[in-house]
Amino acid sequence: MTVARDADGDGAAIRAADQGMLLAWWAARQPGVPAVESPSGRRSFKELNERANQLARVLRRLGLRTGDGVALLCANRPEFAEVVGACQRAGWRLTTVNWHLTAAEAGYIVGDCEAKALVADAGFADTAAGAVATAPTCTVRLSVAGPIEGFRSYDDELAGESNEDIEDPCLGSSMLYTSGTTGRPKGVYRPEPVASLAASLNLYGYRDDGSDRHLCTGPLYHAAPLAFSLTAPLAHGTGIVLMERWDAAEALRLIGTHRITHTHMVPTMFHRLLSLPIDVREGCDTSSLRLILHGAAPCPVPVKRRLIAWLGPIVWEYYAATEGAACFVDSRTWLARPGTVGKPADDQVRIGDETGGALPVGATGLVYIRAPKVGRFEYFKDPGKTASSYRGEYFTLGDIGHVDEDGYLYLTDRSADVIISGGVNVYPAEIDAVLLEHPAVGDAAVIGEPDPEWGERVLAVVELQPRHDRSAELAAVLIEHCRAHLAGYKCPHRVDFVDELPRQDNGKIYRRLLRDRYR
Repeated sequence: MTVARDADGDGAAIRAADQGMLLAWWAARQPGVPAVESPSGRRSFKELNERANQLARVLRRLGLRTGDGVALLCANRPEFAEVVGACQRAGWRLTTVNWHLTAAEAGYIVGDCEAKALVADAGFADTAAGAVATAPTCTVRLSVAGPIEGFRSYDDELAGESNEDIEDPCLGSSMLYTSGTTGRPKGVYRPEPVASLAASLNLYGYRDDGSDRHLCTGPLYHAAPLAFSLTAPLAHGTGIVLMERWDAAEALRLIGTHRITHTHMVPTMFHRLLSLPIDVREGCDTSSLRLILHGAAPCPVPVKRRLIAWLGPIVWEYYAATEGAACFVDSRTWLARPGTVGKPADDQVRIGDETGGALPVGATGLVYIRAPKVGRFEYFKDPGKTASSYRGEYFTLGDIGHVDEDGYLYLTDRSADVIISGGVNVYPAEIDAVLLEHPAVGDAAVIGEPDPEWGERVLAVVELQPRHDRSAELAAVLIEHCRAHLAGYKCPHRVDFVDELPRQDNGKIYRRLLRDRYR
C-alpha cells in the first residue's frame, strides 16, 4: 500500500487530498495526460481541473455555500467528473441521481437530499424538469449538452469564470441513495466525513507516471463506479475511459485500443464476456489488464473460475456497500477457497441472528459489519431505519452468510430473497448459479411462487442466450440440469422465459419486481 506524494516526499499530495485538491495536484504534475475520454468528449488533467474551478466559481456566484447539497443527473460524460471535482474542492455534498428514474422518483431524491443545485444532462430533460418542479428549494439549475427549460446553460456559465485554482478549498463529501428496492430510497449520510487520506491510498497498484488507464463499465451514479472507476483512478493520476452503456464486445475492444490496465465490473458482465464467441474473445488483446475489481452481487463460482482461467489471477472481489466495507479477496486466495469474499479483520464481521446475537463458527446467519469509528453512517432524516440497521457497533445489510474456522467469509443470499418451501430455507443465488452454467441461459433469477401446500415453490425466470428458442422441452432440460447438481427441494418447480430480467446497473436483480409480477 502506497501513498501518492510529490518527488520531494513532503506530503503535498496528502495536503491536496485533505482540501479536495488532488485533481489540481495531478494537473500541475501531468497537465497533458488524458483524464477522461468518452464518446461525448475528452479532458486532460489540466482541462478537467480548470473546468472544476470554473464550476466551483459559478455555483458560489449563484449562491451556494460550504455544506450545501448538489444533485447530479448525468450520463457518463466528462461533465460528470467536472461536477465531482467542483464539489470535492468547494465543500459541497454531492448526490448522484439514477437517470433511469421517473421524474417523480428523481424529484423525491433531489428534494430529500436538500439540494440547492441540480446539474442535469439534456438527454434526460423531461426527468430533470419534472424533478425540480417537486423540489422548490433547488433553485440553481444548470443544463449539460443542450437546453432544458428553466435551466441555465452549463457551458455558458463556465465560460465567464476564471479557471485558476480556487484560493480557499474545502473538502466536500457525497451522500448516495440506496436503490429503494423495498420502499423509498434513503440517503446514506455520514455527519463526520471519512478522512480524505483514504482517497490517496493506492490499493490497486496504479502507477504514478500517467501510463495507466481505467475502463469505467457502469453508470457513474452508482456508488461502486463512482468510487472505483472515477474517484480512485483520478486520485492517482490515472485516466478513465468511459463507456456510455455496457456492451461486452465493445468493452473488449476498448481494453485493447486504450491499453486498459484496470477496470471494475459486476458478475453479469463476466457472464456476458464469457458468452461471446471464442473468436471474438481471442481476437481482442487483453494483455494490458492488471486488475479487475468486482462486487455488488454474488458471483457464481463457475463463472469466476472461467474468467480467471481466461484472463489470469488478476480478479479481486470486495464485500462492501454504500454504508461500509468489510473485506477483499485476491484470485489466488479465492481459487483456494472458492466462493469466499475474503477474510475480514478481527471483529470486522460477525454472524448473528435477527437480534444481533452471535452464532457459532460455521453457522449461517445475518452478516453484521462493524461500523467505522469515524464516518459512521446514518440514513438521512430517518432515525428509525438507522436504528433498525444497527446492533450495537455493528450494522447489517440483510445479507446471509457464514464464516469458516479460518475466518473467511462466504455469502449465501439476502434475507429478503430467501424462499421458504415446506418450512425449509432455499437460497436463490445458489440455484441462479447452477442455471447460469447451462449454455442456453443468458441470465436467470429464482423466486418463490405462492403454493397452497408448500407455502412457496421455486420458480426460475430465465433470459435465453441468442439462437435459443423458448419451449416446454427446454424448460424441462433446465429443470433436469438443476436436479443433476442440487437437492430436489431446491430445484425449480417450473421455468418461465422472459425477454429481459429486471436487473439493476450494479448487477443486482430486482427480485421484488419479479415477485410482484408473479403474485
